[in-house]
Amino acid sequence: MTFFDLERPEHAYMFAFLQADGHLTEQSRNRGRLSVELAARDAPILEEFQRLCPYNSTISYRTRTTNFKADHTSVLWAVCAREFREELQALGLPAGRKSEIVAPPTVPFSKRDYLRGLIDADGSVGLTSDDLPFVSLTTKSDAMAFFFTGYTMRLCGAQRNPTRNKRDDIYNVLFLKEPGVALASDLYYPGCLALPRKQAGADQVSAWIRPSTMGFAPPRRSWTQEEDEVILTAESMELASEQLGRTLKSCKIRQWRLIGPKRPRILPHR
Repeated sequence: MTFFDLERPEHAYMFAFLQADGHLTEQSRNRGRLSVELAARDAPILEEFQRLCPYNSTISYRTRTTNFKADHTSVLWAVCAREFREELQALGLPAGRKSEIVAPPTVPFSKRDYLRGLIDADGSVGLTSDDLPFVSLTTKSDAMAFFFTGYTMRLCGAQRNPTRNKRDDIYNVLFLKEPGVALASDLYYPGCLALPRKQAGADQVSAWIRPSTMGFAPPRRSWTQEEDEVILTAESMELASEQLGRTLKSCKIRQWRLIGPKRPRILPHR
């Protein structure tokens, strides 16, 4: 029996959520388990997964002390059916460690519902401490980071070149202000399957309107190969700035990125 039809919104969302927060184990004699453990406040989404899943599954609770909180209560949804586990693997949920190799499905799927599942599991949506709207995704997967930025580029034209941070070697891709509003409005549409707290955050983002006192940053202008050649061959950055129609500061920064800081010439001792 085949369960997942990833062109169905609820199935695309569920599969993305399982890719991000699910854990698939394999044991001998074809035994294994798919499990998802969340904070108890998010139990409604696991109850919905249990309702959608045609195989027998269990939901249980446990309370323990973690590094972040004493008496933390979590909820666990588990499915052992072999057919379900095999289908998940065929679609792109590997057993064991998966954070760096997981990728969007290769079969047709509902992209916005899939992305919402990723955001609910491994992202954030809401307002910053400065009341700026944002949508973000944290991932170790190259494929997931570029899927997120590619989707947003096609949706509203916002460009990002995702790079891993130096501390954790992971991607923290963030869209603020209008791109964040566009994402939240598109992904969290009325009646969609979502975590209630993420839906509430998305509603706040969608309602944001830029204050009249807040200016717009000028659009970023990418550097071309021809402009880089001017930077590398110009007699001075003042001349490069005039020739390229760019600020002196931007030309100096580009020069530093291309060749590094100029070091003083040290003459050999005689």
